[in-house]
Amino acid sequence: MSEESRREEIKESKIDISKLIAIIPPASEILSKKKESVPEKRIRIRFDRSLNKPVAKVPNTIAQILSVKSGDVVEIVVAGKKKATFMAEVIEAKPGEEIVYVYPSNLEKQGVADNSIATIRKVKK
Repeated sequence: MSEESRREEIKESKIDISKLIAIIPPASEILSKKKESVPEKRIRIRFDRSLNKPVAKVPNTIAQILSVKSGDVVEIVVAGKKKATFMAEVIEAKPGEEIVYVYPSNLEKQGVADNSIATIRKVKK
């Protein structure tokens, strides 16, 4: 008789799986959150020593993709580790030209070379 009472207790303590599944969000909800990320673009950076302050001259084609206007702050990341922020200045450029000219001081201190490949993104305020 003691075995029967134990079996009854085990049956009563089981949790309904459908209640647990209700807690887990659907995949579409998780994927929609990833789409809200900040747009970014892989570019080549060149040092412009004629600049006197931290400015990045961004071609208009890249500026349109990133929704950047002159005066916005952009972040340039090289190799995922070396970061620098610049004030954006939108310039006219030929289609397909993806070279951003930057003030070299901060990047040179971090060991970034001229003509490096980097990622550019707009900094959210």
